[in-house]
Amino acid sequence: MYEAVSATPDGETTVARFAHAVDRYGYDGVVVRARSTPDDEYDRIRDRFGVDVVDGVEVVADNPESAAGAVGAHRGSRTLLLVRGGTDTLNRFAVEQARVDVLTRPFDDGGDVNHVLVRAARDNGVRIEFDLGPVLRLDGGRRVQALRKLRKLRELVDAYDAPYVVSATPRSHLQLRAPRELDALGETLGFEAGAMKAGLREWGRLAERNRERLSESFIAPGVERGRYEEDA
Repeated sequence: MYEAVSATPDGETTVARFAHAVDRYGYDGVVVRARSTPDDEYDRIRDRFGVDVVDGVEVVADNPESAAGAVGAHRGSRTLLLVRGGTDTLNRFAVEQARVDVLTRPFDDGGDVNHVLVRAARDNGVRIEFDLGPVLRLDGGRRVQALRKLRKLRELVDAYDAPYVVSATPRSHLQLRAPRELDALGETLGFEAGAMKAGLREWGRLAERNRERLSESFIAPGVERGRYEEDA
């Protein structure tokens, strides 16, 4: 299982400290929602803490046009490509792009999801993020509203068998939660036991798939190097 985090400078905790913390919480790795290009620091952290560190990029844009440019710039160089939603137009853009791995935070700026968006996500293989952060960190009416939106998303994902990931969207190691805690929260949303853990595992499955695609065994997107190419 993997947690997807915002590390410094986008968050408050370093990648190394996150890696140390997720290991103690029982995760196999961490996905870094970075906006800058990583260096070999990730390799050193993997060796030091014995957990996987996935180089992700989270595209944060004001409109679909800007998002499209960033997606094109990063798709071939980063293991996971995320697009932060939050408005109806950005949510729609993300789920209609097969190059996008995950639509994150679909409710952030008043955005919503409906059956059209969820079906598009399913058809294009775009995972929709269940962002549990607001439920974990807000209170009162805002928490109730966040719960209502997540329940709606859960019903749509179930109805259309759409792929999803799960995250507490931590910006600090102090905001991490153990998988069992997130799974318990998922049950309050109507999920079966284990469903939240499946969403945490999906980050790792995506990373494994994309690393294979980015490896030297592929000479072009979707085209695997064959025996004759290897012998050439």
